[in-house]
Amino acid sequence: MYRKNAALLITVGLLCTLEYLQAGMIAFASAPIRGEIDASPEEFTLIAALYACIAVVVISKQRWLVERLGWRNFMLGSISIYVLGAFVCGVSSDLTTFTAGRVVMALGGASFMTSARLMVNLLPPGPGRFVGVKVFATGLAIGTAAAPFLSSLVVVEDTWHAIFWLLIVGASVAAVLCTRFLPNIPIHEDDRTPSSPANILLLSVSTFFLLYVLQRSYYDFYNEMFILLTFALLAALGVYIFFHAEHGKEAPFLKVKDLMQSRYILGVALFCFTYIVLGSNNYILPYFLQTALGYSWDTIGTFQAFGLAGALLTWIVMAIVIPKYPAPKKFFVAGFSALICFGVLLSSLTPDANMWSNILPALVLNGCFVMLVLATAAMQTFRDVTHHDTLFAHAYQIKSMLAQIAMALGTTVATLFLQWRTTLQYNNLNGHFSSGDPLYLEQTQLLAQALTPAAGAGPASQISVSTLAQSLHQQSTLVASMEYFWAVIIVASIALVVSMMQKTFK
Repeated sequence: MYRKNAALLITVGLLCTLEYLQAGMIAFASAPIRGEIDASPEEFTLIAALYACIAVVVISKQRWLVERLGWRNFMLGSISIYVLGAFVCGVSSDLTTFTAGRVVMALGGASFMTSARLMVNLLPPGPGRFVGVKVFATGLAIGTAAAPFLSSLVVVEDTWHAIFWLLIVGASVAAVLCTRFLPNIPIHEDDRTPSSPANILLLSVSTFFLLYVLQRSYYDFYNEMFILLTFALLAALGVYIFFHAEHGKEAPFLKVKDLMQSRYILGVALFCFTYIVLGSNNYILPYFLQTALGYSWDTIGTFQAFGLAGALLTWIVMAIVIPKYPAPKKFFVAGFSALICFGVLLSSLTPDANMWSNILPALVLNGCFVMLVLATAAMQTFRDVTHHDTLFAHAYQIKSMLAQIAMALGTTVATLFLQWRTTLQYNNLNGHFSSGDPLYLEQTQLLAQALTPAAGAGPASQISVSTLAQSLHQQSTLVASMEYFWAVIIVASIALVVSMMQKTFK
């Protein structure tokens, strides 16, 4: 069975790995890439919003295109467009070229993960299909763990373009494999899903504005809170109208009405919650480790990879346990317990924390949480819709569309929380930063005395003030980050109680 379906299984794992690799590597290396293409944070935000918006629309059209093109033509076309976009990014040296490349990459590759999961259903029901699910989850874990390590490696070597050459190689291998096993027969015209250009336009515009406002709020939220909230609510209303319209149609583009089941609704809510937490943690952790604890870029990437490898190890254990003990509740309880422990370990760190003994265990627990909750939710959410290929495809498409928005929302929540608490803690600590404060005078004098033999009295005094100012920023970031991890503990505790009390996923 493995040999017969080897090309399919390898492609499923490879496409899932590519999706998480490209997202993780570009997010981790965003600051160096911005510097190389001379882009401001706001301009890079626009690129991210464009990519996510196009991803939502492309994912929504995935089944519609497969029905008309056939699996092989669809995948070869998607991979070709993706490779073209990656090539443009790989040779780019300015903002315009890089933006064009990312847009083309989104058009081709945004549906990779969705397509990979749907390809699993090309296997006959039974043990073979579960093997496909295991390969899919393994690809997710590998891509998640490898992204920060590879990204930090290419950035340190000053070859950030290598990110895209790596993606091109992986996508090319997937294209060759697709020609080996994918069918190329379009679905009969009577069985095809209809489309609505007006609704797709509504989804495109609403999603773009929602994602752009979320990204833009990093910089303008506290100055233009009312305007941003208004536009966010209007954009969210547009997304709701899209789904509401599909729900009311007799021949919908997405079978929303048929998916209104408690298992699916709760499962998608669980996915969205997990992606919000994942987006928040993915933003906070590198910033916390670099700004508050002073670790270098390559060290952060390496240890984040070690930590996220916990997701792979967790999945190996789950794959052994699930066939014998498939009940999902214990995995949810273990996952949210891991998230609580992650918050506890990081909520009491000091600048002297050791990466191996104090931080790596927390990073491993974060990886365990991701796999325990996401993999279990993936196996349980769609259990009632797997009997119908089109319905299952639409169910997974909707989940993937909402995941794009949830990840952006998580990053926004973490950014705004950190800005708010860092500013508050900075103001509290800054009360001591004055010439009349005894503690401030003592510290500046001690530093000046230590620096005077090497720098001279005048420069030593200036350096001591600058050093204390830097320490002030570091301390405020450290305290604000610890408050974030306490918030994670509270949220995870609530999720743990809910997971123990709910009866849908027993």
